[in-house]
Amino acid sequence: MLEIGSPTSLFFRTNTTCNALLQELQKIWVDIGESDAEKDRMLMELEKECLEIYRRKVDEAANSKAQLHQSLVSIEAEVASIMAALGVLNIHSPIKEKGSSKSLKEKLAYVRPLLEDLRLQKDERVKQFVDVKAQIEKMSGEISGYNKAMIDSLTLDDDQDLTLRKLNEYQTHLRSLQKEKADRLNKVLDYVNEVHALCGVLGVDFCQTVSEVHPSLHRTNHEQSTNISDETLDGLQQMIEKLKTERRLRFQNLKDVVESLLELWNLMDTPQEDRMRFARVSCVVRSSESDVTEPNILSTETIEQVSAEVDRFNKLKSSRMKELVMKRRSELENLCRLAHIEPDTSTSLEKSTALIDSGLVDPSELLANIEAQINRIKEEAQSRKEIIDRIDRWLSACEEENWLEEYNQDENRYSAGRGGHVNLKHAERARVTVNKIPSMVDNLIKKTLLWEEQTQKSFLYDGVRLVSILEDYKLTRKQQEEEKKRYRDQKKMQDLSLNRRESIYGSKPSPRRSNSIRKVNGYSGNVSMPPTPRRNSAGGANSDVMMTPRSYSGHHGQNGYFKEVRKLSTAPLNFVAIPKEDSASTYTYSEPDSPLHN
Repeated sequence: MLEIGSPTSLFFRTNTTCNALLQELQKIWVDIGESDAEKDRMLMELEKECLEIYRRKVDEAANSKAQLHQSLVSIEAEVASIMAALGVLNIHSPIKEKGSSKSLKEKLAYVRPLLEDLRLQKDERVKQFVDVKAQIEKMSGEISGYNKAMIDSLTLDDDQDLTLRKLNEYQTHLRSLQKEKADRLNKVLDYVNEVHALCGVLGVDFCQTVSEVHPSLHRTNHEQSTNISDETLDGLQQMIEKLKTERRLRFQNLKDVVESLLELWNLMDTPQEDRMRFARVSCVVRSSESDVTEPNILSTETIEQVSAEVDRFNKLKSSRMKELVMKRRSELENLCRLAHIEPDTSTSLEKSTALIDSGLVDPSELLANIEAQINRIKEEAQSRKEIIDRIDRWLSACEEENWLEEYNQDENRYSAGRGGHVNLKHAERARVTVNKIPSMVDNLIKKTLLWEEQTQKSFLYDGVRLVSILEDYKLTRKQQEEEKKRYRDQKKMQDLSLNRRESIYGSKPSPRRSNSIRKVNGYSGNVSMPPTPRRNSAGGANSDVMMTPRSYSGHHGQNGYFKEVRKLSTAPLNFVAIPKEDSASTYTYSEPDSPLHN
């Protein structure tokens, strides 16, 4: 049996229908009475019309097939192009993979959804590219110096590379630009903050200053982004250098003015209440340029106010010049006294007063001369400081020696009374200090000679050469040491004589008898220690103690008394007041019977 819908079945049905219609047409022609020639002509026309209909249908079907094939080829080409642009690795046609057994419509029905999906992917990828490139172009414009408005759209060529690799390259470039923009923005903000700080210190309008570099640095319109171009950065750097230069000049100017104001305050004895008005700027003298951060402290108004105060004090200074000269001369004499330096007599109080009253000397010149002397004395006192400190330690040791002398003469020094233990410890420390006196003097002489060699002048202590004082001290101490030795030798002889008497008479003489014997020998008065410097008294014509720098300074101003009279004497020795055990330890300053000795 024939299948319904097959070409053979269709041909059979067509033939059957045509035969039936032809038979019916021939019957009609018989009834009409048509001739055979007319019948043949009509059959030929009928056959011709049928062929034309078939041919037209075949042509239509061929055209439809060609259109379908062309559409399929176009779609296939577009799919391949999109896949290549998107960087899809599998670029083989999915149509060919299905084989040729499928019809064109089936192939089209399969490939059209794939094309739509690829088109959507391409559109999404294009949007990504447009967005990234728009940001790149915007940031490049901001960095390069021209700020382009927001880009509405960015067209891409159909054959442009839309692969993920290319997109990643754009995104990497975008991230690098974003980092550069962030770094530049931070640098701009740092510069702007520094400009703000400098403007605050200088009292300059910040808004106007940064607007000179670029208006966006002080934005009133938040829609305008901060300019971060190289030109802006260079402009900010130049502005900072300009402000720093101005700060340096104003700082030095204010510092000079404040130093002058402080000097005038000190000269005029300005009360603290008046100084408080300028307490804010007085710290500039002790500060460095970078430490000055207080707002408006270097403004022109502040400098003008301080300058006006200096001018006001200068006018007051001219009216009180004589008082200032007297004050500075007193300060000079006080410095000389502390440094043990002879002051210049040409500017003494009496002479200065006479010169000012006579009008022969300008008080300002006289004051400047005294100021120069003060500076010179300060410098010289600084160079003499080490030697002066050594002199003070030597004199302190001498005072300890005097105390020890008095302590050793006290017969009750070992008693258990109040403070006895403290005095014993003090005596031990004093003995250690006193034993160092000779080395102190030798080292002080060496230091003084070295100072004189370096400065090419003598070291004068209250007008007397220090080396001479020390040499006199050493000489006198040596003489007293020799006298001590003679005393010890004589004491040994006395002990031997006492021992002989004891062996002859069999008993010791009473203490009263011993004292009387010693007095007969001609020794009386209190014992003196080894050379211990003391200050000479004003009326000491018969003084028997040794001179020190302090004792020399005690006669300061007595017409060169110690330049003419340099003889130093020592006190006589008294053997009566010294016990046997103490007499042997007087020079070495160690007591065998002392509780601290053991």
